[in-house]
Amino acid sequence: MPKRIAVAAVVLAAAAAAAAAFWWQGNQRADRGLPTLYGNVDIREVALGFRVGGRLVEMHYEEGDRVDAGALLAKLDDEPHREALRAAKARVAIAEARLDLVRAGSRPQEIERAEANVAEARAALRNAEQELARQRGLDERGLTAKSSVDQAAARADEAAARLQAAEEALALARAGFRDQEIAAAEAELELARAEAAIAATDLADTELHAPSAGTLITRIREPGAVLGAREPVYTLSLDEPVWIRAYVAEPDLGRIASGMPARVHTDAGRSYRAQVGFISPRAEFTPKAVETATARTDLVYRVRIVVTEPDSGLRQGMPVTVTFDDGAR
Repeated sequence: MPKRIAVAAVVLAAAAAAAAAFWWQGNQRADRGLPTLYGNVDIREVALGFRVGGRLVEMHYEEGDRVDAGALLAKLDDEPHREALRAAKARVAIAEARLDLVRAGSRPQEIERAEANVAEARAALRNAEQELARQRGLDERGLTAKSSVDQAAARADEAAARLQAAEEALALARAGFRDQEIAAAEAELELARAEAAIAATDLADTELHAPSAGTLITRIREPGAVLGAREPVYTLSLDEPVWIRAYVAEPDLGRIASGMPARVHTDAGRSYRAQVGFISPRAEFTPKAVETATARTDLVYRVRIVVTEPDSGLRQGMPVTVTFDDGAR
């Protein structure tokens, strides 16, 4: 009996130890809560330039100026592009006239002239045939030379050939241009219109407009400079989007998810509403720019935190702290 009591006591002690361990682990998990992330402000910057080259004549803003979307920032000398557009429009007019010509076919006066040529050639052939018949009759009576008959026959053949040529010319005049010629004229007009559209686009590209609202960080060139196509003139820091580039350790990866609300805190004591926008599927070593208490060699995952309502209090590269509300767990 004492032996059984001792065994029962051991079993109860083991069960109590297991329960205590389970309770301690649960408390440890509960204590960990949602992670606190450390990162830096990441604001998009855009190098702005013209799509065409030319001489820079106007620069309307200085470094540090804030601009709205669509604001005119700079301008090139547009006279060469205006002249190119005028030339392109003239080529369009020529191509349109050419197409109208081939579609309309021959003019009535040209057809009438071709008909008159046929009538003239037919009359000449009749005269030549009559002269040939007369010469042959004289030859049969021995009243003319053989050479005269041959000459009359040649003139008759020549008149017949001229009549055939006149009739073919009349048929062409009545038929107008071939389908292939009309198609070629249509293609020439389409090409001229495309070249005019390119010239118009080049002219519009002599003005540089802000693609989005933001702040001009650098003014790279000055009026009078001759620029190449796509050469930067300004650098624009965009107002939106403003992201926080942070990193989460692998043990905390399951505690955050895309769309989760967050708060971004600066060292100046300001706080901003945000949400998780992206979690990288690829692990990497902790970058040296991230100031956390974890070991530098630990694997982490990059997280993008999107600030909902950013303002000028968030600057490029600024270190910030990201927290999550326990209600968002």
